[in-house]
Amino acid sequence: MKIILTHEVSGLGTAGDVVDVKDGYARNYLVPRGFAIRWTKGGEKDVAQIRRGRKIREIATIEQANEVKGQLEGIKVNLGTRAGDAGRLFGSVTPADIAAAIEASGGPKVDKRRVEVGSPIKTLGSHQVTVRLHADVVAKVNIDVVAA
Repeated sequence: MKIILTHEVSGLGTAGDVVDVKDGYARNYLVPRGFAIRWTKGGEKDVAQIRRGRKIREIATIEQANEVKGQLEGIKVNLGTRAGDAGRLFGSVTPADIAAAIEASGGPKVDKRRVEVGSPIKTLGSHQVTVRLHADVVAKVNIDVVAA
């Protein structure tokens, strides 16, 4: 099935790409979650608009990505959240929470879709997450989750 990606999907493509995937993957995962829309001749017009929006949000050059990487790795990020007595969180830390904490700590504005959390963060303490800034540039950010 041909689809048009509306968001970046790891291993598949970036927003605005037209890709061919198995029917079940598109119908059961990509389309319901809003990562893609079905390809149609009319939808082909949407590709230009999606690419324009992606170009505005993305970091254009590797030099610019390396500059943002230096800023991200140089800041200390504290994320205050509710936790129980044993240090376990009520819920988990989401990529949107991390992106907001980076910006609140004086770092650059980061798109929440670029933040990759390896395993869910459900405890207080220091954790490391990655931020994919460019296809070739990945920043590792240390986050201290503290009780608020």
